[in-house]
Amino acid sequence: MRAGELLGRIAYDLQGRRLGRVVDLVLRGPADGPLRLTDLVVARHWYGRMSGRLIGPQRHPSGPWAVRALARMLGRRTRQLPLDRVRLDPPLPEPPAADPAG
Repeated sequence: MRAGELLGRIAYDLQGRRLGRVVDLVLRGPADGPLRLTDLVVARHWYGRMSGRLIGPQRHPSGPWAVRALARMLGRRTRQLPLDRVRLDPPLPEPPAADPAG
């Protein structure tokens, strides 16, 4: 799956409430192994994407104070959510099943 297939999809919580659109992906894994998609960054408004990686209460500490303040203001509704707590529309395709004959 490519990142472009996830970015821009509408994200809902498990109860069906709209959270916003997927604007970024979080991949984790060992330094010498494969990466795995663990979290989605979801923004409620289009301008939430402009804050980039400056999300959540643990904002990036460097840069001029005015840039940090602007990023805080723009990203206040941007959230990083675990993949298993988000439902996407359209849903993710199921991975192909392993061929039992081969």
